[in-house]
Amino acid sequence: MRKLISSIIATIIVATVYATDGLMPSVGSPFSIIPVPNKIEITKGTYKLPDNGATFYIKGEKDCTLGEYLRTSSLALQQANKAGSANILIEISNKKGENNREAYELHITPKRVSIKATDEAGAFYAIQTILQMSEGGAKRELQCCSLSDAPRFSYRGLLFDVSRHFRSKEFLMKQMDAMALMKLNKMHLHMTNGAGWRIEIERYPRLTEFAAWRPYRSWMDWADDTRYCESNYPTAYGGYYTKEDIKEILKYAEARHITVIPDIEMPGHSEEVLAAYPELSCSGEPYKNSDYCIGKEETFTFLENVLTEVMELFPSEYIHIGGDEAVKQGWKDCPHCKRRMQEEGLENVDELQSYLIHRIEKFVNSKGHKIIGWDEILEGGLAPNATVMSWRGTEGGIKAMKAGHDVIMTPGESCYLDFTQDAAFKEPVSIGGYTPLKKVYMYEPLEQNISAEEAKHLLGLQGNLWSEYITEDSHAEYMYYPRAFAIAETGWSRPENKDYENFRSRALGLCSLLQAQGYTTFDLANEFGERKESLQPIEHLGKGCKVSYKLPYNSKYSANGDATLTDGVLGGWTYLDKCWQGTMKDVDVTIDLGTVQPIKYVGASFMHSAGAWVHVPKKMDVYLSEDGEEFTLVGTVWGDIPNEIPKILFKQYSVVCNGKARYIRVHATRNDRPGAWLFTDEIVIN
Repeated sequence: MRKLISSIIATIIVATVYATDGLMPSVGSPFSIIPVPNKIEITKGTYKLPDNGATFYIKGEKDCTLGEYLRTSSLALQQANKAGSANILIEISNKKGENNREAYELHITPKRVSIKATDEAGAFYAIQTILQMSEGGAKRELQCCSLSDAPRFSYRGLLFDVSRHFRSKEFLMKQMDAMALMKLNKMHLHMTNGAGWRIEIERYPRLTEFAAWRPYRSWMDWADDTRYCESNYPTAYGGYYTKEDIKEILKYAEARHITVIPDIEMPGHSEEVLAAYPELSCSGEPYKNSDYCIGKEETFTFLENVLTEVMELFPSEYIHIGGDEAVKQGWKDCPHCKRRMQEEGLENVDELQSYLIHRIEKFVNSKGHKIIGWDEILEGGLAPNATVMSWRGTEGGIKAMKAGHDVIMTPGESCYLDFTQDAAFKEPVSIGGYTPLKKVYMYEPLEQNISAEEAKHLLGLQGNLWSEYITEDSHAEYMYYPRAFAIAETGWSRPENKDYENFRSRALGLCSLLQAQGYTTFDLANEFGERKESLQPIEHLGKGCKVSYKLPYNSKYSANGDATLTDGVLGGWTYLDKCWQGTMKDVDVTIDLGTVQPIKYVGASFMHSAGAWVHVPKKMDVYLSEDGEEFTLVGTVWGDIPNEIPKILFKQYSVVCNGKARYIRVHATRNDRPGAWLFTDEIVIN
């Protein structure tokens, strides 16, 4: 009961201070902080940090890295000779325990700033709070207040896909500064993928001489011709981190209390390795397989050697091994894989992948580390100590938690930052989807069907930015910010203290601060928002009428089932909104109006998103019938959006006619592109 009362009081305090923010613009305010602290109490007065010669003193931790950080930060602090003379006094208690890690108390009085923390990370985060209040040190006068703060989750991360487009170490360090400001503490570095290998491995020089380079800068061009080249090729594009680069990155991260988690992809997405070392594939030839051959011992020798060098560099408890989207096709006919399956008593290729995951986990554990894998590692049986990163929705994560495994939630619908964050017509090219700031912010990782015991296995959440269509660094920043703010607040703050409208106001301020520091951010102030057509029901003759399907829709994108195309609901900017119905076949449906009526118009909206293999139909035919037996073709409209157009587009194809009918048949012929999807939301009849 006492905890409940404290939570209610904290919520009231936070709500009150936000509602009464009437401070002068020149005074640094705690109301602007992201993530929102657990408890804020406003007290009388202000405290002014000296413009020059401001000092700090640290008690309780002599060998910490915080001192050097404070000297080089925008607060421009110097070491005081004694505690009593310091403008900012920091006390680190070094209390051990999982429940108080990264926690801090911040007290600003008219006389000084005091910080009490349970560990160095907590003191560091208190400084980040001051940096936000002072707008990066620009505001020297701070509102007097007391803050009590601690994180909700221990894992609060962002993924950086440096395989598809290489990012310099300077870029990564710059993003660490932004991450630290938001109290994010995990940088998942996706360094290997078919698009390029990005880390020096001394035993295998061809990984950086050849597999790290491709002849095309554009990922889309490379995807059409998946070849690699020597580093001195005239149009070579790529790069990699030397071991010295990694050491520099890790030192920078350590000072900002960020753990860098290396990602070495296996068994799939490994085309670049198999081009450089084809003997590790099932065929033994380059450019034929994308998965390692699990039947060959050479594969495990290679992976263990690579992981050994990686683990010698990275102090991270976790090593990410991927495990997602393995094709597995080559394994079915490979004599080496067949022999492995027979020897190990494996019934299918899912169990063969599980064999690799189990074996690699045992090796990684022997070196004092743990593995993380995408939720596909559940297939065929999960390795004993593996942590699951759930991206295909939350089902995999829930299953893993219930089985006693640690989980990091990163569902694509809420945490994939490569989806467009505003109306597609005004945004840069993206892979598809629509994930605005509000959708990221409203995601709650702890679902109601999780017990308290199971919830202990939920480590936190992560935002992922895959960079297929994100060539430039500035574009990457634009996609991270402000959506990374939402990841940060959900990971740190108590859910009862969250409020989207208040958060959006604070996000506008933090965007301005980052822009002043040289970051590119999304223009949140001029957000267009959801597709306007989807915001209210549409009325037409066919609304609510029965739809008969000649061909089935895909169960994964069923939307409202058989009622979808006449429910009066138009879809939004993404096919993931459960309003668009998808198929990899033709759309061939007949609508029964119930009675014969005059028909003047029949139309349907379709989506184009080349990056997601979603295309408008090749053509759409419309037929009318009075009896449901004899149909008359009344018009054909042809698709006119070329496949190569990268933008997300929406178009209504329609036929104007002059007839009578009870039954309307619409046949949309799927685009010829192999693997093409067809999505529609409503067939409108007038």
